[in-house]
Amino acid sequence: MPACKICKRIVPGSICPNCKEKAVTDFKGIIIVYDNNCELAKKLNIQEPGEYALKVG
Repeated sequence: MPACKICKRIVPGSICPNCKEKAVTDFKGIIIVYDNNCELAKKLNIQEPGEYALKVG
C-alpha cells in the first residue's frame, strides 16, 4: 500500500483521498493511531486516527 507524501497517511489507492496528492510506495515504518489525542499523535502532528508512514521517500 502506498503512503501520501503530504500527510503520510497510508492509502488504498494511488491518490490520497485527504490531500488529493499522488501516493508513493517508498516509505519506512508504520504507526497505527487509534486516538489522535495521544502524545505520539500530537508529537507527529496527526489529526485523524488511521495508519501512517513514519518516513516517506
